[in-house]
Amino acid sequence: MTGNIISSIKGDLVQNVDEKTKNNYQRFFKEEVKCYGVKSSIVGKLAKNYFAEIEQKEKREIFSLCEELLKSDYCEEAFIAFQWAYRVRKDYDEGDLQVFESWIENYVNNWAKCDTLCNHAVGSLIDQFPGCIERLKTWTKSENRWLRRAAAVTLVLPARRGRFLEDIFEISDSLLQDEDDLVRKGYGWMLKEASKAHRQEVFEYVMKNKKEMPRTSLRYAIEKLPGDMRAKAMEK
Repeated sequence: MTGNIISSIKGDLVQNVDEKTKNNYQRFFKEEVKCYGVKSSIVGKLAKNYFAEIEQKEKREIFSLCEELLKSDYCEEAFIAFQWAYRVRKDYDEGDLQVFESWIENYVNNWAKCDTLCNHAVGSLIDQFPGCIERLKTWTKSENRWLRRAAAVTLVLPARRGRFLEDIFEISDSLLQDEDDLVRKGYGWMLKEASKAHRQEVFEYVMKNKKEMPRTSLRYAIEKLPGDMRAKAMEK
């Protein structure tokens, strides 16, 4: 069954290759990416249809199938795996953070994979088990750039809802002068989302740290603030 469903997915992806999509794919990434070149709408449909065949399985079996897909390194297979992981969110437990952490360490190698997994599956787990945020904070010290970005982008959706503000600032402090541009953009994005519910607090945080904060992060963080606040934040 396991081999059959994985093979079927691969076959369907091959049949749905679109040369224009394939040619455009690489321009979104600085690093080399491995892709079939299938439109995201079709990938989403395949993920949904095939999940219907496995949704009665135990979570661990589903995670095992996800890992089989991840091993190929194809972006489309990773997106299917991460959608499946998110679809079993009602069955999450705190130990699943270790599973997701290992996926980031072993299989995530571009920002799209990182954000797809973290915005949804990992973010949902943190929402359900806020105590896990302490483990998230340790990722900021990792040598793995994707774990450091993940520490921030996992909180993008909770931040938008006004959650975890003090933790968001703590993670931002840890990443404040990170040398990796994608990590800088990641925590800037997190602060931007937090500003939607906590405008004044994020503004004050930016003003306090703007001398140390890279301009990339600062621009992301203030994007949704009113014009006068943005102008003040951008002053030298």
